[in-house]
Amino acid sequence: MRKYWLLFAQGVTIALAVLFVLVLFKPELLRWQPQLATDGLTIRQVAGGTPSGSTNSFAGAARHAIPSVVNVFTKKQVRGARNPLMDDPVFRHFFGDRFDPRPQEVANLGSGVIVSANGYILTNHHVVDGADEIQIALSSGRTLPAKVVGTDPETDLAVLKIEAASLPAITFGQSDSLSVGDWVLAIGNPFGVGQTVTLGIVSALGRSHLGINTFENFIQTDAAINPGNSGGALVDAAGNLVGINSAIYSRTGGSQGIGFAIPVSLARQVMEQIIREGSVTRGWVGIEVQDLSPELIESFDLKTGEGALIAGVLKSGPADLAGVKPGDVLIAVNGKPVSDSSSLLNLIAVLKPGESARLSVARKSSNMEFDVKVARRPPQLAQQPGEGGN
Repeated sequence: MRKYWLLFAQGVTIALAVLFVLVLFKPELLRWQPQLATDGLTIRQVAGGTPSGSTNSFAGAARHAIPSVVNVFTKKQVRGARNPLMDDPVFRHFFGDRFDPRPQEVANLGSGVIVSANGYILTNHHVVDGADEIQIALSSGRTLPAKVVGTDPETDLAVLKIEAASLPAITFGQSDSLSVGDWVLAIGNPFGVGQTVTLGIVSALGRSHLGINTFENFIQTDAAINPGNSGGALVDAAGNLVGINSAIYSRTGGSQGIGFAIPVSLARQVMEQIIREGSVTRGWVGIEVQDLSPELIESFDLKTGEGALIAGVLKSGPADLAGVKPGDVLIAVNGKPVSDSSSLLNLIAVLKPGESARLSVARKSSNMEFDVKVARRPPQLAQQPGEGGN
């Protein structure tokens, strides 16, 4: 009898030890919960059949942002190739315009975001570029004509205006507080199928040197962005605007998991200038720059690869008048370090025309500083970052 009692005591002791280990290291094994697997995301179901937790449903964020996203429909008249005989007055006298191609109406679609209750809408420049007619379809189904307040091709942004009041303006978020891995929703009208919400994460921040815009500081996301999404909203998990969807990387024309959005911090600066002044004013000092390669770093005997090489200086331009020369390496603007040509472009663009800026350069083995009177950046079409636009 004593032997059986000893065996029982040992078994209870072992069971208690196992239970203690489970409670300490694997408590979830002691609770039963039904689970739903959705594309690798495990959703725990609570009583009543409603997902629990902020990342299990984004219905609230979508509900908050959807009314502020609109569809943008544009039309423009385009003529085909003109017959050269149409320039002959004798030919025109006998045949009139019958051989002159008739203009064809080309329709385009995109998306936009209501940014104020009185009718201002933010979208992409390429969505409305050259349009003769613009129509805005609200989420309520109402359609209204729109006019262009102003555009900025160098950031691919445009501001439209519709005559309406008490519109559901979007809430601006903080794109500077985004981190890689944060959830985001892309809202727009892909392929004209109607308003659509897609989910993804922030894949990267500060993307530049893509050759899409002159000024680039893109948010990269894997939320599906397709043709028609351009100008739509990229919102955070609370439904606040953090970016304007602008472009995709694709070999097929459809989403391949690499989309780019203009951060709301940049979009807001451009939008406010356009609404206030009708255009965007940027600083300019008249230099051409390029990134430093390992060969250039060695050739100029630089300690680091920080900075940008001044490849050209416009004669009689602000930098030339101040004494800056080709071959100088620009390392700071008003004390702010220059990491590459793209960062330099942004540092100079925010300078106010008419004011003085201090450029710190490395020339041969010595560092030098020049006070440059900033001029206004001339209007330019989209070009590669760092090419002749500083």
